[in-house]
Formats: sequence, C-alpha cells, structure tokens
Amino acid sequence: MNSPTGVGGRARPLTWSRTVPRETVHRASVAEVLLTDVRPTADDAFEAAAAWPRSHTTFPLDGTDRHSPLVLVETLRQLGIYIPLRWYGVPPASHLLITDLSFGLRPERAPRAGHGCTEVTCRIAVGGHRRGADGVTTGLRLDVTYLADGRAFAQANGGARFLSAHGYAALRTERLTARQPPPTAEGRPAPAALAVAHLRDVLITHRGGTVEIDPADPCHPFFFDHPTDHVPGMVLLEAARQAAAEVSGGVLLHPTCGRLVAARFAEFTPRASVECVPHHRTCVFRIHNGAERAAYGVLGYGDSGDYSENSLDYAGFTSIT
Repeated sequence: MNSPTGVGGRARPLTWSRTVPRETVHRASVAEVLLTDVRPTADDAFEAAAAWPRSHTTFPLDGTDRHSPLVLVETLRQLGIYIPLRWYGVPPASHLLITDLSFGLRPERAPRAGHGCTEVTCRIAVGGHRRGADGVTTGLRLDVTYLADGRAFAQANGGARFLSAHGYAALRTERLTARQPPPTAEGRPAPAALAVAHLRDVLITHRGGTVEIDPADPCHPFFFDHPTDHVPGMVLLEAARQAAAEVSGGVLLHPTCGRLVAARFAEFTPRASVECVPHHRTCVFRIHNGAERAAYGVLGYGDSGDYSENSLDYAGFTSIT
C-alpha cells in the first residue's frame, strides 16, 4: 500500500473535519461515528483520526473530565470494521464477530476533555490474516496505539471474524430473529453507584441472588444503535464493569486495563448472568447463559494501566476460564 500524498508529494495531514460514512463502521446514527479519517501508511499499517466528544453518552458521572475506556474500545471496534471493508475486500453486508479484545491506558497521559471534542490519532498494525477458500478475508487482528498531542496514552488490540449474511444466518438459525426482551424494573442499581449518567445506562439487575444483564433501555443510543439478535460485545464489557462496581462497593469503578474473550454468542434469553471475583486492584469476570459460558475476562484498576496484555494481573483468572 502506498501512503496518500498531498501537495508536493508530502503526506497530507489527518483531518477531524467530518466523520466517515456511518455504514462503514456499522452504525445507524451519525452521532455514534467516532472515526473521521483513515489512511494506509505501509503494508498492513494505517493511521486514523478519531473525535471523542465530551457529550458522548459514556462520559462518566463523577465530575471529572475523563473519557470512558468504552470510547477507546469503540474506536477499536470501528477501525476493525472500516479497515477490512475499505482495504481487505470484506463485503459490506458481512457480520463482524469479536473473538477477543484487550486495552490498557495510562491515566496520567490520557487527554482531558475540554471544549468540543478530543482529537485522537490512532496508529494501527494489522495481522492475523485468515482467508476462506475463495480468498475472501475471514479474520484479522488489529493492534492500535492511541495518541493525543503527539504522545501515546493507550493501546488496544483485538481479533475479529467476518461472516457473509448467508453464513451468519446459517450459524444463527432460529436465533436470527431473536430480540431483546422488555427490561425489568426490580433490582436495578442506582446509576450513581455505577458511575453512569442516567438510569437508561444501567445494564444489570439483581434477581434471585444473581447479577443479570438486563439493559434498562433496549434502544440505548450507544449500546443498541441498531437491532441485533444477541447481546453485543460492548454490552458484555460494560455489564462486567458495572458488576465489578457493585461487588466492590463502588471501589472498582474506572478500569485502566482489561481483556474480554468471547467464547460464544451471549443470548438475550435466558438472560445472561455476570459473576465477578475482585482481587486487590483487579476483578475477574465470567458471563453465562444458563450453564453455557459466553465470555470471560479481567479488568484492572491500577493507577497506571499497563499497555502489555502479558503484564495484566491475572490473579485468579485461570481458575475460571
């Protein structure tokens, strides 16, 4: 791949002027599109511009000017759709399936939200190429470094599979038309206890001694931007964070690193449950549909999240995988 050039053969600067088309990141609302510019810099290497608005629904309700780690992960998700669609021949109607994701950030380096949006630069390395018998890309991995004002403050990486519409329908069969059941009102924690802005942002309830994934708003603008037949990965990650806040009595609120592994689809019915085990400044979690394990992972809450997946404190992690 050749790097785009501007006047005089120099590489043109990234722009934050307008978002990429919403369909290229599988978003129904333009307001939920974070990417504004993406371009190749070398073979399997890219750079991108992302605009993180202070007005975003994930902004913490604690009087600080911090961006939620969910915006960092959502940027990874959007890059993981846009780049394969634009440069790796993945058909537009394909379905993205997250296999795993990790993130780490350094709060002391992270940009503070001010007026307007925060302009973030992303440097992306693509690997883990998988192709089908017809040569079409069926899987990739992305490693992303996030910078603000020229200084790196976070990293994230993740893997994804791509299925055709026909392949996805064959995989989901009778679940293809599944929709989220109406939310229940009982057992729902107060938003402030979870550091979220509104009741609609609460994703968990207590029922029969179990913490269940039960989103208060089935049409939440961030978590359910468009209809889906299973619980989205972003919902699983945030539900685990909220459950960790609950089980720790509000001590573990803002993770600085984490990892999520998706073992299978998390279904709306029966409602998925979240089990959390805090250990010092980490919290290991498992998500189940009945007896089936849908996902598992760990969240870390150190003062300075480590970029390296291998350096996360996995105490107790292997016992639940």
